[in-house]
Amino acid sequence: MKELLIILFSAILVDNFVLSKFLGVCPFLGVSKNIKTAMGMSFAVLFVMVLATAITWPIFNLILFPLDLNYLQTVIFILVIASLVQIIEVFLKKVIPPLYSALGIFLPLITTNCAILGLTILNIDEGYTFVQSMFSAVGAGLGFMLALFLFSGIRVKVDHADVPKFMKGLPIALVSAALVSISFFGFKGLIEQLFS
Repeated sequence: MKELLIILFSAILVDNFVLSKFLGVCPFLGVSKNIKTAMGMSFAVLFVMVLATAITWPIFNLILFPLDLNYLQTVIFILVIASLVQIIEVFLKKVIPPLYSALGIFLPLITTNCAILGLTILNIDEGYTFVQSMFSAVGAGLGFMLALFLFSGIRVKVDHADVPKFMKGLPIALVSAALVSISFFGFKGLIEQLFS
């Protein structure tokens, strides 16, 4: 259980896909202007990460690896992720149209979100079991959610701050993201202390 907690909290805080691996930065910067859309995107990414992991791990370990078809890993994983995003898109369009409209172009971008593909491939590369992969997926999704919530709160404050004209918009957003990213590196020692 200790090992699973280390995987979970490391994925949330230390190995955060957005803030330390810099994967999934496009939706991170694009959707973080509004807390409501950030929340919707976070839940969609968490859902896709968990489902993609639950589907890709058995596909790789029960089909691709035994048949020596490892070279198809990336293509198969992208197809699985694209299918899941299409299902979510249809669901949101029918059930929650305002969220669907608010997410706009960023919802289809989940398909090409390198954080999801990176997660599925890293779980295989790390040699995680199915349960470890699921903990990693939940942690990565919660880490994405935490980063997006923190950053959307910061962006709301920065938008109302007196920022020099040349720093308005994307430049101040990138500086803010860098500072948030640096702050997350402090968790590395904390996780090691807690679980040692």
